[in-house]
Amino acid sequence: MRIKCPHCGERDWSEFRYGGDATKQRPQHGTGDLKAWHDYYFLFDNPKGPHTEYWQHVLGCRQWFKLARNTATNEATGGGE
Repeated sequence: MRIKCPHCGERDWSEFRYGGDATKQRPQHGTGDLKAWHDYYFLFDNPKGPHTEYWQHVLGCRQWFKLARNTATNEATGGGE
Protein backbone atom coordinates (compact mmCIF):
# COMPACT_ATOMS: atom_id res chain seq x y z
CA MET A 1 0.00 0.00 0.00
CA ARG A 2 1.23 3.49 -0.83
CA ILE A 3 0.30 6.51 1.32
CA LYS A 4 0.58 10.11 0.19
CA CYS A 5 2.08 12.22 2.96
CA PRO A 6 0.94 15.85 2.59
CA HIS A 7 4.51 17.02 3.33
CA CYS A 8 6.79 14.35 1.79
CA GLY A 9 4.74 12.90 -1.06
CA GLU A 10 3.89 9.27 -1.77
CA ARG A 11 5.70 6.66 0.33
CA ASP A 12 5.41 2.99 1.29
CA TRP A 13 2.98 2.24 4.14
CA SER A 14 5.81 0.85 6.29
CA GLU A 15 7.02 4.43 6.94
CA PHE A 16 3.75 5.28 8.72
CA ARG A 17 1.99 4.47 11.99
CA TYR A 18 -1.77 4.01 12.20
CA GLY A 19 -3.22 6.37 14.79
CA GLY A 20 -6.85 5.35 15.01
CA ASP A 21 -10.30 6.32 13.85
CA ALA A 22 -10.50 10.01 12.91
CA THR A 23 -14.30 10.04 13.14
CA LYS A 24 -14.60 9.27 16.88
CA GLN A 25 -15.57 12.18 19.13
CA ARG A 26 -13.32 12.55 22.15
CA PRO A 27 -15.11 13.28 25.46
CA GLN A 28 -14.68 16.79 26.85
CA HIS A 29 -11.77 17.31 29.26
CA GLY A 30 -12.82 17.60 32.85
CA THR A 31 -15.90 15.42 32.53
CA GLY A 32 -16.31 12.74 35.14
CA ASP A 33 -18.08 10.42 32.74
CA LEU A 34 -15.86 7.35 33.07
CA LYS A 35 -18.06 5.27 30.76
CA ALA A 36 -17.58 7.80 27.94
CA TRP A 37 -13.79 7.71 28.40
CA HIS A 38 -13.78 3.92 28.61
CA ASP A 39 -15.78 3.65 25.40
CA TYR A 40 -13.55 6.19 23.62
CA TYR A 41 -10.31 4.34 24.45
CA PHE A 42 -11.33 0.69 24.46
CA LEU A 43 -14.30 0.17 22.11
CA PHE A 44 -13.61 0.17 18.40
CA ASP A 45 -15.64 -0.33 15.26
CA ASN A 46 -14.19 -2.43 12.48
CA PRO A 47 -15.67 -0.78 9.38
CA LYS A 48 -15.50 -2.32 5.93
CA GLY A 49 -15.29 0.24 3.15
CA PRO A 50 -14.45 3.96 3.10
CA HIS A 51 -13.08 5.24 6.39
CA THR A 52 -11.14 8.26 7.71
CA GLU A 53 -8.11 7.51 9.89
CA TYR A 54 -5.20 9.26 11.62
CA TRP A 55 -1.70 8.34 10.41
CA GLN A 56 1.77 9.58 11.39
CA HIS A 57 4.75 9.64 9.04
CA VAL A 58 7.22 8.26 11.61
CA LEU A 59 10.12 7.65 9.21
CA GLY A 60 9.77 11.01 7.51
CA CYS A 61 8.45 14.38 8.64
CA ARG A 62 6.76 12.87 11.76
CA GLN A 63 3.57 14.86 11.04
CA TRP A 64 0.08 13.54 11.84
CA PHE A 65 -2.64 13.75 9.19
CA LYS A 66 -6.01 12.31 8.25
CA LEU A 67 -6.17 9.69 5.51
CA ALA A 68 -9.24 8.48 3.64
CA ARG A 69 -8.80 4.75 3.08
CA ASN A 70 -11.03 1.94 1.89
CA THR A 71 -10.51 -0.79 4.48
CA ALA A 72 -11.79 -3.49 2.10
CA THR A 73 -9.26 -2.75 -0.66
CA ASN A 74 -6.56 -0.74 1.23
CA GLU A 75 -6.88 1.96 -1.42
CA ALA A 76 -5.74 5.26 0.10
CA THR A 77 -7.62 8.04 -1.63
CA GLY A 78 -5.99 10.99 -0.02
CA GLY A 79 -4.09 12.46 2.87
CA GLY A 80 -3.53 15.94 3.99
CA GLU A 81 -5.78 17.30 6.68
